[in-house]
Amino acid sequence: MTQPALETINLQKHFGGVHATRDVTFRLMPGARHALIGPNGAGKTTFVNQLSGVLPPSSGRVLLEGIDITHLRPDLRVRRGLARTFQINQLFKDLTPRQTIGVAVAQRLGIGGRMFSHFAADRHIATEVDKLADDFRLGDVLDLRTADLAYGKQRLLELAVALAAKPRVLLLDEPAAGVPEAERRDILGVVQALPSDVAVLLIEHDMDLVFAFAERISVLVEGALLVDGTAAEIAVDPRVRAVYLGEGNHG
Repeated sequence: MTQPALETINLQKHFGGVHATRDVTFRLMPGARHALIGPNGAGKTTFVNQLSGVLPPSSGRVLLEGIDITHLRPDLRVRRGLARTFQINQLFKDLTPRQTIGVAVAQRLGIGGRMFSHFAADRHIATEVDKLADDFRLGDVLDLRTADLAYGKQRLLELAVALAAKPRVLLLDEPAAGVPEAERRDILGVVQALPSDVAVLLIEHDMDLVFAFAERISVLVEGALLVDGTAAEIAVDPRVRAVYLGEGNHG
């Protein structure tokens, strides 16, 4: 049996008497295109925060390629191949995309202490920055201040930074959140074109994006996994319709 790229075993998180995640056992397979959905307050972001190390679980385990990372710091998870984006981007507004991506590449290479001016002189870093910029549709804004970019471009930059770490597992926490409709096609196009060897877990409210992207979908309700199946199975599952999608959506 193929080993999961990322796995949780009986994962739980309690905030006092509130159970944000309840006994969640979940598998993300290598190269997967998997979405996690659920109504507001279902515990999706809490779950992702436990996967990425932002929140320690109250109990349970997190395994990355079979290795227990339950108590590993977020930065060490990145070094082991687990990257994520956030609902609200975490970018430095005064840097340019060129600088931002350059820093991310340099950190992966273990030379993160260099000054920005040195990145452009490093042919390896400069070449990788240019490629990521092209892949993520940022070539026309590489030298603008991030604060001056359209919000859709900022979200694309955050994706480029995550891929600069060369992860084997990528967690996308609502990458289209707050992006105007006219720019959402770019987000979808980039997400669909992510490297096939990267396992992707998409956490998203936009059902059009979910069903356009995901081959498999898990549904979280009140902190617990309600159902897991193919996109086609989830689209017609009466339990999912009742709690989240609503009758008549997606077939």
